Amino acid sequence: MAKLTTTTISKRTVEALAVEKDTVFWDSELSGFGIRVYPSGRKQYVVQTRALGRAAKRVTVGRHGIVTAEEARRRAALIIARIKAGEEPVPPALALADGPTVGDLARQWLDEHVAVRCKPTTAEMYALIVNKHLLPAFGKVPVLALDHVRVTGLHHSLRATPSMANRTVDVLSRIWNAAEDRGQLPEASNPCRLVVKNRERRRERFLSADEFRRLGKTLAEAGTRKGVSVHAVAAIRLLLLTGCRRNEILTLRWRDVDLGARELKLGDSKTGARTVPLSPEAADVLANTPLVEGNPYVIPGKLKGRRMRNLNGPWELICKRAKIENARLHDCRHSFASRALALGEGLPMIGRLLGHTQVETTARYAHLAQHSVRESAVRVSDSIAADILGDYRGGDGSPAATAT
Repeated sequence: MAKLTTTTISKRTVEALAVEKDTVFWDSELSGFGIRVYPSGRKQYVVQTRALGRAAKRVTVGRHGIVTAEEARRRAALIIARIKAGEEPVPPALALADGPTVGDLARQWLDEHVAVRCKPTTAEMYALIVNKHLLPAFGKVPVLALDHVRVTGLHHSLRATPSMANRTVDVLSRIWNAAEDRGQLPEASNPCRLVVKNRERRRERFLSADEFRRLGKTLAEAGTRKGVSVHAVAAIRLLLLTGCRRNEILTLRWRDVDLGARELKLGDSKTGARTVPLSPEAADVLANTPLVEGNPYVIPGKLKGRRMRNLNGPWELICKRAKIENARLHDCRHSFASRALALGEGLPMIGRLLGHTQVETTARYAHLAQHSVRESAVRVSDSIAADILGDYRGGDGSPAATAT
């Protein structure tokens, strides 16, 4: 057996190792911690140690490239400690062939964590990802049989929807971390680590003044054309006039509306309870929105007593009629913030209007704020220039030539 006598196992030393036959190299500091190198180039971190009166036991810690050298060293120290204490290297339940499956852990996470700690909309999203993607792919797979390669394969299979691919791996990682916290899985065993995520580009699309006008005209004509209900029109108008999130409007109940005070009292928005002030125009939209008997929602759905769940269809049809391209429903919120900046509102006030709890969230509009500052500077300078330059300006606005 080879031994690294001059250095310890690290990323640099491991990647430099190459062999013609299966060889284990042992760390020079942590006794029993090694790296097994195969002629193919595959490398596995291993532990080999013994307790008093027992034969030496070798345990695989993890594959290099999936587990880092630092993580492998920490896990190896824990495994060595368990073996010397007379315990199994990993929790006994995991050593059994009939141990928990990925589906078992996923359902436990949904029941014990998500249902208790997450908001209903978040819980709904997590359940969708688990039921649509994780259970069909890994539901019956024993947890110890799930590795980095299989997780990467699932991520790649969802490449047509890059954001959903990333969210699916993220949810699986959360399930795994929760199981580690409960002691059901060994620490640092998460197969989602080092999965290369898809690049997601944050889109910022703002409606122009002309697009606002075309959108308003199309919404006004929607009542005389098929395809968009009066409630869908009301929802879109409220999104434009309040800057609210889509679900804040779609989950709005009449009990949350105070037209006298011109306020929406949202008890459970994304960032917690908040009050949304209503302009007279927004209040008029609500006052003219028909109530559906027996339905508590302002924007009712097709099913009795339920809310509208999907506004994307009506929005896309309205945009098509208005000849507005590449605009998402969420861009109504971006456009509200953009117009507020153009009217001179500062980022702190816009953050309050949008219901942001973190300054960093509003800071994404900072570049627009700089644009507004420049425009304001030009307006102020032009106003002062009119007074101090007066007749000294030429016809084109430049200083006039001085007669000699």
